Amino acid sequence: MCTAITYKTQDTYFGRNLDLELSYGEEVVITPRNFPLNFRHLAPLTTHFAIIGMATVAPSDGQPYPLYYDAINEHGLGIAGLNFPGNAIYHPVTDGRDNLAQFELVPWLLGQCRTVADVKSHLTNLNLADTPFSDQFPPAELHWLIADADSAIVVESVADGLKIYDNPIGVLTNNPPFPIQSFRLHDYLNLSATEPTNQFSPALDLQPYCHGLGAHGLPGDLSSGSRFVKAAFTRLNSVSAPDELSSVSQFFHILHSVDQPRGSSRFGTPDDPKYEITIYSSCCNLRTGVYYYTCYDNHQITAVDLHRVNLDGTDLSRYPLITTEQIAQQN
Repeated sequence: MCTAITYKTQDTYFGRNLDLELSYGEEVVITPRNFPLNFRHLAPLTTHFAIIGMATVAPSDGQPYPLYYDAINEHGLGIAGLNFPGNAIYHPVTDGRDNLAQFELVPWLLGQCRTVADVKSHLTNLNLADTPFSDQFPPAELHWLIADADSAIVVESVADGLKIYDNPIGVLTNNPPFPIQSFRLHDYLNLSATEPTNQFSPALDLQPYCHGLGAHGLPGDLSSGSRFVKAAFTRLNSVSAPDELSSVSQFFHILHSVDQPRGSSRFGTPDDPKYEITIYSSCCNLRTGVYYYTCYDNHQITAVDLHRVNLDGTDLSRYPLITTEQIAQQN
């Protein structure tokens, strides 16, 4: 499963944890303005905004196609798709609607939208179709966190259509649907980042015995509902200096507060156990277009800059992940 967040200091940052049991060959991919974006049911975008993000590149009609997990565009709009199993429903192609395959949503929106307001306008007549990318890649069950420097929304395609929710919390995990996730925060309104006072009884002299007791009861398990609460508490109480290094460092601390170490989430069979881990964590500066990431076995932050390639080009720029731990030997 996954966690996505936004974070604002002097700039706005957007990113996510990707929690899965295996890798699909993901890499950082830059799609320049003149790389043709073809769609199964809509007219292609032969020119569009430049995009950077994490993607698996797969062949489509003999051409490489970036299947983005999360990405931002050159105007500071970001999108992350998170698993939404059992609730995501895509529909047959429908006359009179803008029919878009699920895997096309990220490039279609980032290719032509500058803001969340633009996204809302483009979604007005949208039907997310159940068209697969290929036999190897059926439609993934997803919902999406979409953000710019000023606001965030959640988009969910469910049985009764496309739902759009404003998201002032700036966090999204997996199940349940976003309205239930956000309502669950009411169960934790007593939590605080400050030290608690004795509310138990005036007859007892109870004093805090350590720091952090104000957040006693904050969920710490790896379920998506608990990660939502913990990430929301951590993000909304987070404090850092406003400069780039401090902001990026703090962003990864927020994500890593809900990451998954191998062995804590096990499934499969006793003879063939599988372990869900945080394969990568990403952080994007929406203003500068720099995409930062860490990997499960490489905690060093690596950066790829959208603006250090020819954005008017026609070919994808691809950066395989540096997955081996980088250790600085000090003596």
